[in-house]
Amino acid sequence: MSTTAMLRGPGDILPAAARRYTNKTALITADRTLGYAELDDLAARAAAGLRAAGVRPDQVVSLYGPNSWQWVVAYHAILRVGAVVNPVNVMLTPPEVAFILKDCRSAAVLAAGEQLASLRAAGIETAAFALDGSGPGGFGALLDTPPLDHSPDIDPGGMCTIGYTSGTTGHPKGAMQSQRAVLYNCALTATMHGRTDRDVVVTALPAPHVYGNVVINGTFLAGGTVVLMQRFSPGEALGLIGRHAATMFEGVPAMYAMMLAAPELAGAELASLRVCTVGGQTIPAVTIDAWQRRSGVPLLELWGMTELSGLGTTHAIYAPNLPGSIGVALPGVEVRVADLADVTRDAPCGEPGELMVRGPIVMMGYFGNEAETRAVIETDGWLHTGDIAYADSTGHFFIVDRRKDLIITAGYNVYPAEIERVLAGHPAVALVAVGPLPDPVKGEIACAYVVRREGAEVTEAELIDFSRDQLAAYKRPRRVVFVESLPATSSGKIMRRKLAESAGQAG
Repeated sequence: MSTTAMLRGPGDILPAAARRYTNKTALITADRTLGYAELDDLAARAAAGLRAAGVRPDQVVSLYGPNSWQWVVAYHAILRVGAVVNPVNVMLTPPEVAFILKDCRSAAVLAAGEQLASLRAAGIETAAFALDGSGPGGFGALLDTPPLDHSPDIDPGGMCTIGYTSGTTGHPKGAMQSQRAVLYNCALTATMHGRTDRDVVVTALPAPHVYGNVVINGTFLAGGTVVLMQRFSPGEALGLIGRHAATMFEGVPAMYAMMLAAPELAGAELASLRVCTVGGQTIPAVTIDAWQRRSGVPLLELWGMTELSGLGTTHAIYAPNLPGSIGVALPGVEVRVADLADVTRDAPCGEPGELMVRGPIVMMGYFGNEAETRAVIETDGWLHTGDIAYADSTGHFFIVDRRKDLIITAGYNVYPAEIERVLAGHPAVALVAVGPLPDPVKGEIACAYVVRREGAEVTEAELIDFSRDQLAAYKRPRRVVFVESLPATSSGKIMRRKLAESAGQAG
């Protein structure tokens, strides 16, 4: 019988894998290596500890901490109790976390000691456990409990997680995901990427992020090994690939750009890789080409969002790779490009419109927010993604940009990603992001924020001139600001809305 035959939700992944891959290494972190049986036993013990502490099925339990083996154990322990996981971005401030805990009615929070102290200082009184604590009230005490010998019945259509959006326009919203949706996304993604028990996956993607979750649990589903970095470092990532003979590396565009610019790249051992994946934001073609030439393996672009519990599209490992495309829809999932003026009509082939998704991976809705749910999910089930894309005749999709990141300059629509792709091709550019600046005449102008490669020199005028032959006049950046780094989320995505602020610019 297949490992996935009787799975009802992601909480069943570890017990099934432990039965099939008992002594095989499941998880490697900087301070601990765990086999499948040991990882499953720890999750069962932590679940029993949570139950003894009063956590009940269907209650929401928040998880707030950096990547660690404890985070992974806690995630599966919460599910094993029958509770709902609320994975919280570790970069959020205590007031932001306080809003989330109150909004989702969290019954308890498991947090790293540093985060827990800041929550207490902010006056949060929710029952709490320190993920890195060993004494009373610590995660270690939960693990001292005899393992939970049975789990409650799981309804595949019941709620599994509540993942909060980034909240770029007001307060964040909690996307409710069903057991089926999270399991399907892990399984379908693993299938499209050809994941097997022979895979060793190095990743620094944050575990609370849907991309990170799919990477971790999709690998467990297949019986592979996850090498989990607490935080991304280009030199360390390159070293881990060689040290563990990794078959996959998975990350966001900035991670690949940083590895390509790292001095350790010259001596890196990458021959064990069979494929890499990249998502989270658009990636310049020059970065794809450079990584594929250096690694010798395909770099598969993918696309997803919190409201989908992970991926919505990706390339299939054995299908021809089409650089620049985010791939095709996951099996059993419908994806279309809607006309920007009339959502009921499809945009013509090759014409930009809004990417929309329908199927079993779409969220149940926003927790306690019916108005916002109705605004993004049509009555026929189609989810508005907010991404501008177009499709070709083969069913491949191409992201143009986020609709909310659109820059309107003198009445013309300018997409930051298009400028970024061009400027990233300059040999002196290590990282680039584009955002708007207010202009009294044009309304907005495009400003490029550039991190130079180490030892490289280039001027603002040279970069603007570099774009001359590749971009229409209205699309070219009107300003270039050189910076030491770019503001990023915990998953490594560039925060365009904070570019001007981080560079000390007005507006």
